[in-house]
Parts: sequence; C-alpha cells; structure tokens
Amino acid sequence: METMKKLSLVLNFILVIAVAVLFYLQFEGTPKAQKASAGKKQITSDFQVAYVNIDTLIANYQMFIDKRANLMDKRDESEAELQGKSQSFERDVRDFQNKVQKGLITRTKAQMMQQELGKREQELYQMKDQLSYKLAEEEQVMNRQVLNAIMEYLEEYNKDYGYHYILSNAFGGPLLYSDEGLNITQDVLTGLNEAYEKESK
Repeated sequence: METMKKLSLVLNFILVIAVAVLFYLQFEGTPKAQKASAGKKQITSDFQVAYVNIDTLIANYQMFIDKRANLMDKRDESEAELQGKSQSFERDVRDFQNKVQKGLITRTKAQMMQQELGKREQELYQMKDQLSYKLAEEEQVMNRQVLNAIMEYLEEYNKDYGYHYILSNAFGGPLLYSDEGLNITQDVLTGLNEAYEKESK
C-alpha cells in the first residue's frame, strides 16, 4: 500500500538516526568514561529499548483506517466528476465531427466549435492535474497527522515505561533483527485505538 510505504519511509529515517545515536552512546560512552578506561570502550547496560512493527501498527490503527477511507471516497468522487466531464466532451467531439462530415454547419461555425472544444480539452487536462495535486497534498497531510498522533502517543506511553528508544521495525527496513520480547506493537496499538475512540466520541 502506497500510503503505508510513505509512512514507513519516514519512520525508518527516524529509526536510522536513533540507531546511530544508540550505537554511539553504547560503544563510545561518555568522555569521562573514555578517560577512565584508558582508551578502552565502555558498553553501558542501562539502556531500555523497544520497537513497534510500523506496518502492522498503521494498518490496524483506526485513525489511519478512517482517514484513508475518507481519502478514497474523495478520490472516487473526483474521478467520477472527471470521467463525467470527459464523456460529455467526447460526445460533443463526435457530434462535431459528424456535423462537419455531413456538411451540416458552416466553416465559420465549425472553426468556432473547434476552438471551443480545444478550450474544453485544456480545461479537462487542468482539472485532472489539479485533482491529482489536491489528492496528493491531502494524502501527505493525512500521513503527517497519523505519524504525529503515533509519536505523541508514544511520548505519553513512555512516561510509564521509561524506554530510551522506541524503534520502528518494518520488513526491508534498516532494523534487520530484533528480539520479539522487545516488540510492543500490540500494546501500543491497543492504546492508540482506545485514545482515538475517546477523541472521536
């Protein structure tokens, strides 16, 4: 799904930064620790890390489901409107060609009709581009809203757990292995949907 892929890319970018910082902190240690170890690297053991499967989280997050359904409805309405105008244009073109072939209109009238049809064709192209742009913009905003809601919830969620990092795991992403015991996807998903349900009432 294109929308989920876009959200996954955003969260995977955040993941890369988080993992880089985590590795630095774990394997480099603090400046004081480096001096005390006479050049030996210190590995801290007090880091608490968890992860969520972002594909599963998004696909089952009711906020995303509702917003995606709403976006699809708008897309269908826009496509139906564009298709209706296109079919009307095609009928008028056929009618124009038929009149010209049968000599039912003057040359002057034919030129005027041809110019009008050309103008309508350009308007159809513009309408198609505008609708595509509008839907793409709305999809981008939707993705940001879903991502923002997830990140705000995780900030609140983490007050009870104190994780140093909550990473995003997705198939094909930079996180190639993870201990299933660190997977908090279902817990986060339950909390997200409960919070969304309360807000929706």
